[in-house]
Amino acid sequence: MNKYYYDLHIHSCLSPCGDDDMTPGNIAGMAMLNGLNIVALTDHNSAKNCPAFFTQAKKYGIVPVPGMELTTAEDVHVVCLFRSLEDALAFDKQVEEKRIIVKNKPAIFGHQYIMDEDDSPIGEEEGLLINATALSIEEAYELVKSFRGVCYPAHIDRRSNGMVAVLGVFPDDPPFTAFELNDGGNTEEYLARFPKLKDLTRAVSSDAHYLENISGGEHYFMIDDEPYSSDLVRNRLIDMLSGEERK
Repeated sequence: MNKYYYDLHIHSCLSPCGDDDMTPGNIAGMAMLNGLNIVALTDHNSAKNCPAFFTQAKKYGIVPVPGMELTTAEDVHVVCLFRSLEDALAFDKQVEEKRIIVKNKPAIFGHQYIMDEDDSPIGEEEGLLINATALSIEEAYELVKSFRGVCYPAHIDRRSNGMVAVLGVFPDDPPFTAFELNDGGNTEEYLARFPKLKDLTRAVSSDAHYLENISGGEHYFMIDDEPYSSDLVRNRLIDMLSGEERK
């Protein structure tokens, strides 16, 4: 078992609210400088920069996790993480069919750059990515699961698009096996308010939109990484977040 320092919620320049300097290469480089071992790329309602991120992460010795921050029909943000790039991109195609397409206005919302494996822009996503999709919380969870992934509520300790702020409560019988806090210092407060959280795996991640906001190696998971491969570590991480290790 080894410590793997992580940040499982980072936006690239594909997200309109992400800084243009948040290229896959810059994210991987900053993650390495910050002492991180596992990093997930989770743009709003899209996984299109995950292929470039996989290439860049390899250069910096980072275990990449392909993902997405999906906005449900209830306007709740959920983190979606996958075992393989292929699974994430197949999920991305399904989400595209559930997106409510409104043309992006870069001057207002920001650019949505799609990057290649050399960290250069090859286009822009024309539809605004921050809108809610037509997927309910339950539908999103089941769809992610069908692609061997894990889905859990993002930043439940924040007012903006957090499950508690939007719904008023954390469900008594949630399908989720994990939850995310933006500030680990809020752990005891939320465990006291919602005892069900004690049965779930906690992840503390940055939701970084700027390079300086990427986590600085404060939080880690203990992962059995023998015989080592990035695929094995990523699968063990998904197993942990999916509750497989509790069975």
